[in-house]
Amino acid sequence: MTTHIVHFTGPINSSTCGQLIDKCTQAVQQDASELIIKIATMGGECSYGFSLYNFLMSLPIPVNTHNLGTVESMGNIIFLAGRRRTACQHSKFLFHPFHWTLHGSVDHARMSEYAMSLDYDLFLYGRIVDERTCDARKPLDVSQALMCAPKILNPAEALEAGVIHEVDELAPPANAVNWCVHM
Repeated sequence: MTTHIVHFTGPINSSTCGQLIDKCTQAVQQDASELIIKIATMGGECSYGFSLYNFLMSLPIPVNTHNLGTVESMGNIIFLAGRRRTACQHSKFLFHPFHWTLHGSVDHARMSEYAMSLDYDLFLYGRIVDERTCDARKPLDVSQALMCAPKILNPAEALEAGVIHEVDELAPPANAVNWCVHM
């Protein structure tokens, strides 16, 4: 039995999405018995975050996630794909309102499309958090954090909110195969 560890340290974008899919696919092809994704990210693009969540959930081996220090914004969605979720003692989770950067002029139809997309991203984000933390002792009001009041959770609060299962420094097994995704 071989554990494969992917260290994901960077933004969530097209490049890192492709790299993570590639490393995980290689691990599965090399008969990994489990996959641990160690994450340090300030977040990134919604479309790639949701894509990575769905990809990780579809893998045929157990996927566990670990917060190396900070998991922010869309990083929380990737993190929640873990069957078993852990965090270092000195780590944090940040939930905050979405923001988009628009370039150039935008007509009414495009602005309506952006608003619909943003609303649906909020819905998906909330649904995933609710599904993955349904056994929480103190449920997180994620809609409040995503709409108007950013929220930082320390590991103890993340444990109560069902975001993590344990505070653990998560030393790698001696025979683990390591991969890196960063930018």
